[in-house]
Amino acid sequence: MLEERDRLDWLQLIRTQNIGPVTFHRLIAKYETAAKALAALPDLSRKAGRARPLKAADRSACERELKEGQKHGAELIASCDDNYPRALKAIPDHPPLLYVRGHASLFDKPAVAIIGARNASGVGRKIARSLAADLGEAGYVITSGLARGVDGAAHDAALKTGTIAVVAGGVDVVYPPEHDELTDRIAREGAVISECPMGAQPTARDFPKRNRLISGLSRGVVVVEAAAKSGTLLTANFALDQGREVFAVPGSPLDPRCQGANRLIRDGATLVETAQDIIDVLSQQSGVASSGRDLFDWAGGMSEREPDPAAMASLRRQILELLSFTPLHRDEILREADAPPGLIADALLDLVLAGEAQEHDGGRFSLNAG
Repeated sequence: MLEERDRLDWLQLIRTQNIGPVTFHRLIAKYETAAKALAALPDLSRKAGRARPLKAADRSACERELKEGQKHGAELIASCDDNYPRALKAIPDHPPLLYVRGHASLFDKPAVAIIGARNASGVGRKIARSLAADLGEAGYVITSGLARGVDGAAHDAALKTGTIAVVAGGVDVVYPPEHDELTDRIAREGAVISECPMGAQPTARDFPKRNRLISGLSRGVVVVEAAAKSGTLLTANFALDQGREVFAVPGSPLDPRCQGANRLIRDGATLVETAQDIIDVLSQQSGVASSGRDLFDWAGGMSEREPDPAAMASLRRQILELLSFTPLHRDEILREADAPPGLIADALLDLVLAGEAQEHDGGRFSLNAG
């Protein structure tokens, strides 16, 4: 468990410009504590070629953020804390910190995500409620994104047995507005979680981050109605990347809201008619699966010797040639770059701190667009 001062150090480090989960975990692996990493940032970014040294996030602003969390009854959980979700920690590049309003004890139970269309049909909402209630009775916590339609129906049906709402803004922000009462009930009886700062309003770029947490918390993801192009399918893709099971409820081929779910089944997702179909598959698992995409121990591989400066400069140039303004997953960089994983990780760290590369959600990197 982190001491409170260390927790503030972690918050200051992750709130620092350019630093995402990959960069954060690499810095902790190199410097052991966030305090040492923060102290090293100016010199480290200068050596990496940044014109003006990178400054850590304002500490007083981080202190105010912590106080705001306490005001709303939100607990800030670090990935090294005992009550951090084990399932989420099993995925690469997990958030270093999570705000939780409600009962963190729900993280100890196996979870299933139920997600789907915001404009769900009456039948779709009824199916979501039935699956959530039956899975809850079988001992599963229901996770979802607190959106309109399928998400809201699943949360509501699972309140008695346990539900976790992952939100795209701060845990103190109600979105959508009509879910104010439901959000309050989940905060009292279940849990509302986010990696966003307190008071943060949800933006378009926050929803993929939320979706990745929904699948990361869960042993399986169930899709109930989804259009051919929707954020619901993005969550299913995250689930596959994370080694989670994907389930889908079939629907009419004439209904656009069912095209995405039907396509998932065609591509290999388990067809679902009842909760027992989900339970039968998950009961064969021995525990939480780890991601199949994490090809290397990214935080490990530290060398006792300082790498040759000329070789590192060459490696940074090689990585920059691989990058574009379209984010590239770090595993692709590791496959293409001609160097050990630890050196590639350090070269990416240099590029991010220098402002030449930008880290995105899910361990992806691009050229810095701004």
